[in-house]
Amino acid sequence: MSLKHQIARKEIIDAGNQMVNSSLVIGTWGNISVRIVDEDLIAITPSGVDYDKLISENIPIIDFEGNLIDGNMKPSIELPMHLEIYKKRPDIGAIVHTHSTYCTAMAIARKPIPASCEDLIQIVGGNVRVSEYRLPGTDDLGKVAVEALDERNAVLLANHGLLAAGKNLKETIKIAFICEKSAHATLLAANIGGAIELSKEECDIMRDFYLNKYGQR
Repeated sequence: MSLKHQIARKEIIDAGNQMVNSSLVIGTWGNISVRIVDEDLIAITPSGVDYDKLISENIPIIDFEGNLIDGNMKPSIELPMHLEIYKKRPDIGAIVHTHSTYCTAMAIARKPIPASCEDLIQIVGGNVRVSEYRLPGTDDLGKVAVEALDERNAVLLANHGLLAAGKNLKETIKIAFICEKSAHATLLAANIGGAIELSKEECDIMRDFYLNKYGQR
């Protein structure tokens, strides 16, 4: 097991505990994966194991054909979806799938999170679309997720939950939190007239600012 594999596994364990402690998931639901840099491999959470019980050896290392390379547990049922996204989106370095309350509310209503919150627009690229419904664990779920992720860093999986995808796991967890906050704010805004979406031009300006000017350079 290389140092890169160890680092990826530790990142996943830490992120899993953060998701549980922040109520982004309950129990063993949801999943996390990380692309291993310069290798056609990913690390992904195992199927049906409590996040706070995970140790490094439990985290499967998988190649892009879905073969188990290392680890003592079988991977998440959503492995095909993760692999499909990594294959089609080389800019993505980590994926987090949550069942957080407000994003799930939007997903079961099949309503997108509108491009209304500035931080959401900056980090996601616009609104958070809802994918077509496909059964969990299927290849088709990955295909519809990729379609709805076009030029975005998050998607609501219909009747399921949120999928966030970013350049690394730290950013991807941040995306999941901002999506949950924005979904909550959208539902609250519905009580006072509804959220007002910003224009595509305004969204493009804010996205460019986040990608090219925000923070320390």
